[in-house]
Amino acid sequence: MAVACLGTAAAWAVHRLVPAVPLLTAAIVLGIAAAHLPGLRGLVRGVAKPGLSLAGKRLMRLGIVLLGLKLSLNDVLGLGWATVAMVLAVVAATFFGTLWLGRRMGLRGDQPLLVATGYSICGASAIGAVSEVSDSDKEDVATSVALVTLCGTLAIAVLPLLQYPLGLSDPQFGRWVGAGVHDVGQVVATAQAAGPGALGEAVLVKLMRVAMLAPLVAGVAVHIRRRGKAAAGRTEGRRPALVPLFVLGFLAMVAVRSTGGVPVSVLDAAQIAQELLLATALFALGSAVHLPTLARTGGRVAALGLCSWVVVAGVSYAGVLLTT
Repeated sequence: MAVACLGTAAAWAVHRLVPAVPLLTAAIVLGIAAAHLPGLRGLVRGVAKPGLSLAGKRLMRLGIVLLGLKLSLNDVLGLGWATVAMVLAVVAATFFGTLWLGRRMGLRGDQPLLVATGYSICGASAIGAVSEVSDSDKEDVATSVALVTLCGTLAIAVLPLLQYPLGLSDPQFGRWVGAGVHDVGQVVATAQAAGPGALGEAVLVKLMRVAMLAPLVAGVAVHIRRRGKAAAGRTEGRRPALVPLFVLGFLAMVAVRSTGGVPVSVLDAAQIAQELLLATALFALGSAVHLPTLARTGGRVAALGLCSWVVVAGVSYAGVLLTT
């Protein structure tokens, strides 16, 4: 755990020195680096491994719970039913399209499921949530997180260049970013290039996508139960919970935020805590990546990520044009 915290501190320092590099991106890159540097490799893969595994699971869950404080039901309902339908269509098309394509490409394990989840909902947080009920291999989780984080980071630089060629007004651009970019922080960084009007629309649409996290996790759990799979490390024959405890915590935080009684100072503190928890968890996940193994399937995973990025951007663009 101490190694994970030191990794997060280093990622924070990188983000402070180069603000264009998001904290979560720096965290996973440093985790991958620590797993391969000669001086740190033995520590990360040896005595520190149990604590890093704990950080990757437990702290991810806590970060997802706090993510619920970003979401208010009143804000979501204020978007209007047309926008809600658009977001649902984007999530469904991206998730099932990516999942189908990943299976056709022959990707191993849960990689298609995890990549589909990350691109359709909210990046690393969604991957971590689904991996908890799918009992996914840690290397599959780390690879998927690295891919979705990379593409989300590239979106910060690429999407603003496409606003005017695509004929999008500032509010339309904000909705497109909210519907098509993965992580909440990446949405903010991308949309703010078009001004406060675009940023407000982007955050609202993005939070609507975040609201899909709970039903998606429940759906994956139902699918696993029907297939009779049991999560590793659990009692043999015991099925995974229909709705995991951390998802109930996420929904509880949404309910708390929806009351409107949470002070701004508490929300600000919760946001900082959420980012630090997720950064620590992502450093730990990055430390589980083994690049030689990744290289054997890296081309196919990258191709799937690129295709999924095209799908989510294209469906989001069509949805924005139809609803504005």
